[in-house]
Amino acid sequence: MTGEGAGYAAGEAARSPIRVLLVDDHEPIRTALRFVLDSADDIEVVGEAADGGVAVTNARSLRPDVVLMDVRMPGVDGIEATREIVRDGLADVLVLTTFDLDEYVFGALRAGAAGFLLKTAEPVEILAAVRRVASGDGVVAPEVTQRVIAHFASPAAGTATDGTTGDGAIADGSVPNRAAASGAVPSGALPKAAAQPSVAARLADLTARERDVLAAIAAGLSNQDIAATLVISEATAKTHVSRILTKLGCSSRVQAAILAREAGIV
Repeated sequence: MTGEGAGYAAGEAARSPIRVLLVDDHEPIRTALRFVLDSADDIEVVGEAADGGVAVTNARSLRPDVVLMDVRMPGVDGIEATREIVRDGLADVLVLTTFDLDEYVFGALRAGAAGFLLKTAEPVEILAAVRRVASGDGVVAPEVTQRVIAHFASPAAGTATDGTTGDGAIADGSVPNRAAASGAVPSGALPKAAAQPSVAARLADLTARERDVLAAIAAGLSNQDIAATLVISEATAKTHVSRILTKLGCSSRVQAAILAREAGIV
């Protein structure tokens, strides 16, 4: 292993491997992904699943750190499986799919996925994404980043006075589940519009330091980068991120970043 991967592996050698559950209905793809993940000393594939229903069952029994989730599968699809896994606080989910259709991108993020990546990504990008998600950071494929921002910041997708989106969902998509930053307690399913105060009220509940951290999240900074920028420890940065997710009702930092951009914080 060379470059970023080698540096990470050397620095993380003393830590437990990142436990990954592979979910894809095509066995050759699962085999290829396992080959990529097995090449990293700091990542361990603990199980596989060929559909969303089995993915939820395996996540419940194996308790992986990250579920690498396909979207289009027979039976329970990847988005519904992601929603259930995140809702129950079983693992963080990194969606990996061939399709960059808006319905899949936005559906996955609203379901609570911590990241969205295309299968065209290079092996080193997949490894880096798994590590970022496991460490509490969010990942969105460069190919869809601008569309995500444009969609959630557009008037049609913007928030009403009650904090909901045009389709009736909460603007940031979900409620706090397994906040990857430090393992916030699981909560319920996607709330109805009346289940939470408005976005403005939730933002007003943040401290000045938490708003600084939220702006850093929206700018794409990792926990390590936030710590360096704000001159705090990485543990403190993770604590702030966890509290922000809870206060904003977000299940991932990607959702928090979208909400921050919608609110004009960055």
